[in-house]
Amino acid sequence: MRVNNIDINKVLDKVRVFAPATVANMICGFDVLGFAVDHPGDEVKMYKSDIPGVRIRSIQGDDGRLPLDADKNTVSACVKMLLTDLCLVDKLGIEIELIKHMPIGSGLGSSSASTVAGLFAINTLLGSPLSKDDLMPYCVEGERLACGHGHADNVAPALMGGVTLIRGQHELDVIKLPVPSELFAGIVFPDVDVPTRDARQLIKDKVQLKDAVIQWGNVGGLVAGLFQNDYDLIGRSMIDVLIEPTRAILIPEFYEMKRIALENGALSFGISGSGPSVVAISRGEVIARTVTEKIKSHLLEKEIDSYQYVSAVNVDGPKVLPFND
Repeated sequence: MRVNNIDINKVLDKVRVFAPATVANMICGFDVLGFAVDHPGDEVKMYKSDIPGVRIRSIQGDDGRLPLDADKNTVSACVKMLLTDLCLVDKLGIEIELIKHMPIGSGLGSSSASTVAGLFAINTLLGSPLSKDDLMPYCVEGERLACGHGHADNVAPALMGGVTLIRGQHELDVIKLPVPSELFAGIVFPDVDVPTRDARQLIKDKVQLKDAVIQWGNVGGLVAGLFQNDYDLIGRSMIDVLIEPTRAILIPEFYEMKRIALENGALSFGISGSGPSVVAISRGEVIARTVTEKIKSHLLEKEIDSYQYVSAVNVDGPKVLPFND
């Protein structure tokens, strides 16, 4: 990362940034595929201060679950890390307001959206001296702080936008893939608790070769379908034979929700990230809305509350918003 000297006298006074939620794994691509959605997402308001250091002013929407300690919160910790590498941490004062617009532990990349929003905000405040590729390692470090595993399947689409493929993890290699214009996600978040760490612990260390071959074929078919704009190929490729059978146990009514989605026109259905959110991939918004409403009704019959989101694939990633004050 090469950055010319940054004049702190020219740093912006404040900036407001939104970063999107993500659907990690894209059903068949465990830890290597993901895409961003238009909503929900998280928001960061960042202010220049005369007192050097990084501080958190407030956090909204977290029910008091996230730390206000700047060294323990992933947003402020990653901002501090970046400023340290730029030799600015003792020269510049930064104050942060974090506004959570999505549930924590939803399987929609809540921590990654916050981290991406914070890093995009500090880069914007500094005059955007860094590229998104420069910011990516700091985003991954935020995931390591949040869940103990530094992977990019959430932060990459949140930062880059669109559909991303993580070709390499150790030497990070992120590739943006084409996005068919009618590809929609109908997301349902059942109001049940499935911690990411617990969900990862259920995953087997070894898989049978025949299952691995099926999964490789599905990932290749999905990538081909995206390039060819072939919705049928996309749908029949988005099948997970490795992770879903285990994680589905933690999600009430999973297979009934899947039946409802496929019978009502969804191309595919599966778990978003580590769950409990589920996603129906559809061609067009109408089908996505129909599926989410029918799943919502079914969950209500089972006395399970839920949140629903319908979105096209967000191809832009984070964005600067106007201040409303």
